[in-house]
Amino acid sequence: MKKIFLVLGLICGLITPAKADTVKIAALVNGEIISTEDLSNQVNIFMLNSPIPYNSETKNMIDQRVMVQTVEQKLKSQAAAKEGITVSDKEVENQMKAWAKKNKVSLSSLGKHKINRASLADNIRAEIAWVKLIRKKYYQTANLTQKEIDETIDDVIKDMSIKKYQVQEIYISRKHAKDIQSLAELLREDQRFELYAARFSEAPSAANGGNLGWINSGKMLSALEMRLSRMKPGEVSDAFLVGDGYYILKLQQVFDPAKNPDFKPNQEEIKSLLENQKMEAISKKLLQDIKQKAIIEVKQ
Repeated sequence: MKKIFLVLGLICGLITPAKADTVKIAALVNGEIISTEDLSNQVNIFMLNSPIPYNSETKNMIDQRVMVQTVEQKLKSQAAAKEGITVSDKEVENQMKAWAKKNKVSLSSLGKHKINRASLADNIRAEIAWVKLIRKKYYQTANLTQKEIDETIDDVIKDMSIKKYQVQEIYISRKHAKDIQSLAELLREDQRFELYAARFSEAPSAANGGNLGWINSGKMLSALEMRLSRMKPGEVSDAFLVGDGYYILKLQQVFDPAKNPDFKPNQEEIKSLLENQKMEAISKKLLQDIKQKAIIEVKQ
């Protein structure tokens, strides 16, 4: 196994707008360069329409998150290319249009937001390729069967007497959580929990806006359930430490079997849940395996 040089912390000021004649190597990922200009572009993309200010309080958290995402994007792109996954220019263009619509900008105005169109296209190409790779692995090794769907529905029906919580989470490891309480405070003012989870959470659920769906009482970490039991629907918790990281929870709904006797998830919901769980597990394991074999150097 190759020696891993994975240093994801950033020196203050590493990610700054770079002039053409001052571009430096910020990181090497299996020999491929990530420049300071690349990171500057990634910060601008990350911050587009973000309610979070880029200031002394949030800079370290944002810089760290951007570095992690940029390194992971490079690894994903490399892995997909190794598997022969291709993405057409048409696919990228269509997804860029969807991205622009979602972010309420026009592709012709990217320069005004200091976003490099090529960098954005690279991001989107890497994500499309990764999704294709995960789907390929899913259909090769973990295709969902009708039996699994039926068994899960039976289990849910049998389990209807247990209290349930519909929850969203943000998880950030201790080493990246310097400004975690500030993030919790912002989440009480801004209702777009999904946006923050997608951008900052290090949990697999980040890909789904932090949504964990319905979780049965007794099936989660006791520290999380204890916190949820004291919350009301719609409430956001403080950041609290569990093990090696901090959690911020948002309680969406509580299911009380005595008050909701007719609650029953349908087949499509169960199918979607199981497919997402399997693909998230494949994605997480594959990325972990790739990182373990990679040589990643962050320059200081």
